[in-house]
Amino acid sequence: MKNEFRIADMNLAPEGHRRIEWAWEYMPVLRLIAEREEKYKPLEGLVIGCCLHLEAKTACLLKVMHRLGATVAVAGSNPLSTQDTICAALVEEGIHVFSRRGMSSQEYSENIEEMLKWDPQIIIDDGGDVVSMIIEKRRDLIPSVLGGCEETTTGIKRLKAMHCEGVLPFPMLAVNDAQSKYLFDNRYGTGQSVWDAILRTTNLIVAGKIVVIAGYGWCGKGAAKRAAGLGARVIVVEVDPHRALEALMDGFDVMDMLDASKVGDVFITVTGNTKVIRKEHFMRMKDGVLLCNAGHFDVEVCIPDLAELAVDVKASRDNIQTYILPVGRRIHLLGEGRLVNLAAGDGHPVEIMDMSFAMQLLSCLFISCNKLEPGLYNVPAELDCKVAELKLESLGINIERLTQEQKEYLAAWREV
Repeated sequence: MKNEFRIADMNLAPEGHRRIEWAWEYMPVLRLIAEREEKYKPLEGLVIGCCLHLEAKTACLLKVMHRLGATVAVAGSNPLSTQDTICAALVEEGIHVFSRRGMSSQEYSENIEEMLKWDPQIIIDDGGDVVSMIIEKRRDLIPSVLGGCEETTTGIKRLKAMHCEGVLPFPMLAVNDAQSKYLFDNRYGTGQSVWDAILRTTNLIVAGKIVVIAGYGWCGKGAAKRAAGLGARVIVVEVDPHRALEALMDGFDVMDMLDASKVGDVFITVTGNTKVIRKEHFMRMKDGVLLCNAGHFDVEVCIPDLAELAVDVKASRDNIQTYILPVGRRIHLLGEGRLVNLAAGDGHPVEIMDMSFAMQLLSCLFISCNKLEPGLYNVPAELDCKVAELKLESLGINIERLTQEQKEYLAAWREV
């Protein structure tokens, strides 16, 4: 038996509507797509199952899919990013929501299971948990799933592993790898939102501090650039020699985590890997360091190691747990080691998520109209460009167009 929703408090809906209206005002790309597609109802008769961060910007995507005809069921992808006001507002809009802020790990899994009871034909995943659960527990759904899309680096890594093992049972589009996603969302979105969360949570200055960034992918580049802009000295920790060299040439110091752990004041992990900062690093850290994770799962900072070393743990501020080591040193962990920009902030800026969610919406429309074999696919280039074009259109910007002669010149191999 499927439930209509499972949330904390329906009475919170008015505040949720207010927040959603603010976000919608600054999402011109989604608005353009909605206005042009609504009369056709291209998602009519389809069920879209999502596992996403349930906050105001996400709500705009869910509402657009509902306007385009879809039945939408959604589970929260993170217990600390779920906003109960948004959940209540979405339920009032006719969307089936299964989440609450602070849910346990068991509740998290149960909520995905509740969402899957709606038998989705299109999946929007955040980290790969929905696809994983379908493979492991709900294989009966596989024949009816047309496909879906994944928006995170971590999720893409998991899907690639599934694909290599031959167990990915339906087509998935790698939205995270689209240029309109990683060039803007990962670099500018993460870069700003991580520091927004750190600053509002700690109320401390950044200028003059040593910031250690673990991982120099697009997210790490954004966080490092913003740290430097705030006056910090930046150290990058990398395992990839090309990225390490790139960080060095971008003007940052590069070292391994053992050396960085002795000098850093603020540590930000953005690798998508596990145990990036662990026992041997905690033992070398200065008193009062800040630890936070901007990768997907709460495994990059090894919390069990930190808890094992600590003689006491206390809540110093909202979203800050202080671990006190035997020698009196204090290590401050932000947002329980979860995705800090959502656990302790509002996530990426609205205008950034407008483009990312537009990419996901166009991917869903593509999946609904095209029969693909099981596997992991890049987003079609024309869809990727469409998002950038719509963004420029919303800004009133015209770009140069190739002439026919220029197109022929670029396509030729003989000298002209």
